[in-house]
Amino acid sequence: MMSTDEKTGMQALERAYETKPVRPGLVERVEFEYIRHGTLSLMANFDVVTGKVVSPSIGPTRTEADFVTHIDQTVDSDPGASWIFIADQLDTHQSAKLVELVARRCGIHENLGMKGKEGILKSKQTRRQFLEDSSHRIRFVYTPRHCSWLNQVEIWFSILARRLLKRSSFTSVEDLRTRVLKFIEYFNNVLAKPFRWTYTGRPLQA
Repeated sequence: MMSTDEKTGMQALERAYETKPVRPGLVERVEFEYIRHGTLSLMANFDVVTGKVVSPSIGPTRTEADFVTHIDQTVDSDPGASWIFIADQLDTHQSAKLVELVARRCGIHENLGMKGKEGILKSKQTRRQFLEDSSHRIRFVYTPRHCSWLNQVEIWFSILARRLLKRSSFTSVEDLRTRVLKFIEYFNNVLAKPFRWTYTGRPLQA
């Protein structure tokens, strides 16, 4: 089961001056001036069973086509497996191109119809019903609106931000891309474990 989403707008910021490390009696001092080198978007899958990040995609955009390519390359990592993707209700996560991909990968040959007019592709609702179909080898489970925090990949994104993005200086978008991928490799080899939910679901007390 893969928890999937995008982390957009990762900035390749280069500190104008070197960070001063911790010394006796002094905290770390980070230069506030920086040089912008551009941004990247990360699409990641968090395996809720193993706690590892699977088949990450990094690029300049996060379009409908980008998400379809990301899901396609994820399925390529184990083509015969059954896949469940947990995602929020973003339009790109319920697109016509995604329906077409799932149909092709699952060997579904029925007429999908036409976007905005008829059949499975007609509306977001009809596309979602198809993508959620539990009889498909590849299917999606969508979090409720305004509850994307239920998607565990969001917890992993916060780890990435705290441990790498907020504390580093990047000389280019390629440097940012390389170091994000290295962090993912390190995380998978050293830190990966399933997240344990601690919230009991009880209403908050005043």
